[in-house]
Amino acid sequence: MLAPVGLLAGCMTPPQPQLQPSTPAQWQQAGSSTPAARAVQASDLAAWWKLLGDPALDKLVEQALAQNLSLAQAQGRLQAQRILLGIATASYKPEVTAGVRTLQDVAALDSYFHASLDMSWNLGLFGAYESSELDGQGQLLDAQAQLQAAQIQLVANVVQRYLEICVAQQQRFGLDQQMQLDARRLQLQQVRVQQRIGSAELVQQASLDLNRSSGQEAELLQHQARAAHALAALLGQTEPDAAWLAASGTAHIPSATALNLQVLPAELLRSRPAILAAEAAVQRAAAAAGLSTAALYPRFALGGSLLYAYNLTQNRRSSSNLVPMLGPVIDIPLFDWGRRRAQADADDLQMNNAVKAYRQSVLDGVADVETALAGLRAQQQRQQSLDAQTRLLRSRAQQLQRRQALGLASELDTVEPRRQLLLHESQQRVAQAAQTLAFVALFQALGGAPLPAQPLPGTEGAAP
Repeated sequence: MLAPVGLLAGCMTPPQPQLQPSTPAQWQQAGSSTPAARAVQASDLAAWWKLLGDPALDKLVEQALAQNLSLAQAQGRLQAQRILLGIATASYKPEVTAGVRTLQDVAALDSYFHASLDMSWNLGLFGAYESSELDGQGQLLDAQAQLQAAQIQLVANVVQRYLEICVAQQQRFGLDQQMQLDARRLQLQQVRVQQRIGSAELVQQASLDLNRSSGQEAELLQHQARAAHALAALLGQTEPDAAWLAASGTAHIPSATALNLQVLPAELLRSRPAILAAEAAVQRAAAAAGLSTAALYPRFALGGSLLYAYNLTQNRRSSSNLVPMLGPVIDIPLFDWGRRRAQADADDLQMNNAVKAYRQSVLDGVADVETALAGLRAQQQRQQSLDAQTRLLRSRAQQLQRRQALGLASELDTVEPRRQLLLHESQQRVAQAAQTLAFVALFQALGGAPLPAQPLPGTEGAAP
């Protein structure tokens, strides 16, 4: 009878929940792509920031990936889980212990020296061994998802802080030109008042605009300093580079060209960290359900012992100085079977909940990508509209300057159009930054490429 029971126990495996994620065939918000659009494959997700084409940004990202302390912590957790995976099933391997002790007999006449060699082997039947192994794999997958999420968030933060610095530098340069125009307009209005052809109200308005521009400069300095120090912390530096705090008219705002997204929605299952973490939760829930199910069946183990006794009082060996023992250990759930059954039912429900959470994470991932695609397309359309307005305002300012050169317009007539052009260029820079942020949000939603398998020395073959 033991043979069929042993065969049944060896063939049992943890429950295999059906994930059945639902993903659309194509992205609805991708829109039609132009022939010049850059094709984005799944392999591009591993280094998506390089699509911005900014070598300085690429260098900063590489430095952050190598020196960021939060990312190093996530890497350490992954390495620890890879090591622990090798001992996930250690409790189901033979254990041998040795010990020595002295004791006294019941009559308190003799003292004995005991040396023992004990062996136990929990066979891990009825799926207990496989469930423990599955739990270790789930913990490893969760650590991989956490590392991937930390890497994606780190790169996104570096890009955002770098973008804020570049925008602040260009805004400060443009604001300096605007303040020069405001100061010149104030002088011209004061001259007109002195010549009794102007009004004091226009002088006050020009002075107000100049003071308002000065206040904007202080705000820009604050934003730039905050972004610079945040970028330094991301790169593991104690202080920012001096160039990050300076004003620059040649600062380049990174922007992405038109994209042709060829990453299918189904590929989110392997690239989005939140989905990988949900999959790891399903594995761990299935492992817990498998262990609680295995606890409903008898637990079989092998035990053995070799005892050597020496009489210390009489300085002679006893007649039974060597006692070997070998036999099975059977644990049958009788009185606590109801508790074990309730635990198994609860773990089954938790596993079903984990499957539902996984499916919801897939839906959330698809929704995030669709939303990011819609946002990127809206920002691109806004940028195109602002570009057209900029061309018109620049043409108008150039016409007035030519009229001034011909003596058909005064200098004051050209100041306001030039000022409006500078204000519009400032809005254009903000829109360009918003477009790049939408680009970052898209690749945050897509996730990154799966991490390469890098088993530690001595753990080859331990990874799932």
